[in-house]
Amino acid sequence: MDVKLEQLIKKRKRINQINHWLFFAGTSVGIITLAILIYSILSKGLGWFDWQFLTSFPSRFAEKAGIKSALWGSIWLIALTAPISFILGVGTAIYLEEYAKKNWFSKLIQININNLAGVPSIVFGILGLTLFVRGIGFGRSLIAGALTMSLLILPIIVVSAQEAIRAIPETIRNASYALGSTRWQTIRNIVLPAAFPSILTGTILALSRAIGETAPLIMIGALTFVAFTPKSIFDSFTVLPIQIFNWTSRPQEEFQYVAAAGIMVLLIVLLTMNSIAIYLRNKFQRRF
Repeated sequence: MDVKLEQLIKKRKRINQINHWLFFAGTSVGIITLAILIYSILSKGLGWFDWQFLTSFPSRFAEKAGIKSALWGSIWLIALTAPISFILGVGTAIYLEEYAKKNWFSKLIQININNLAGVPSIVFGILGLTLFVRGIGFGRSLIAGALTMSLLILPIIVVSAQEAIRAIPETIRNASYALGSTRWQTIRNIVLPAAFPSILTGTILALSRAIGETAPLIMIGALTFVAFTPKSIFDSFTVLPIQIFNWTSRPQEEFQYVAAAGIMVLLIVLLTMNSIAIYLRNKFQRRF
């Protein structure tokens, strides 16, 4: 073998080995950091995590404090945010991918959607405060919070739904048209069922982000101490991240342990949602 060629192969192998260890180190840092955080949370919060904690309202006394109102507030918020953001997001994606002409206007919409996905969440909080709380007059209610969170995750759902619809091969659509189907029949019976697992996965992951956000809800005035569960969409509310933030800001050391138990509840909710997303994707995924 030529000497230069042999040196070149050795050089590439060294570079490959260096990259391998760099990526391994980067992955290890993330995993170790996550393990330390989970250990810290479990060691502090496990002793406070019981049925009484889940079924009690917040209290001035750490041993009596519970997370019932925040847990119900988060469930209400996600139950409202999910249909609003799903209908608007998937509808927008269908229009952009299947109906909109490829001109400067559709490109402008696409660029704005992509840019909105990177806007800080506090900006959506200011928008929600101006538009829903003061403009429409919903006040500090659940519906104002749900609409604000829908705006926050809408760009993510639109982009993921577009990618899912775009992944359906054009030959599938042409086969449907060849059988006499209209465009809407093709979308409803062929495209959407095939793209549904990926759309659903993107939607659930976006909702996972919504359930962990605090800044927009603080901006629209979600309460920090609530001793009741919401009964309608116009009631005041609090959510898990705000309740945890409230506990961590208290000077008593006991509330740090209560906050750790609250983080455990939030992690369980997030992991459950992500597990559902993975299950649905694997169950309904089709390969072309």
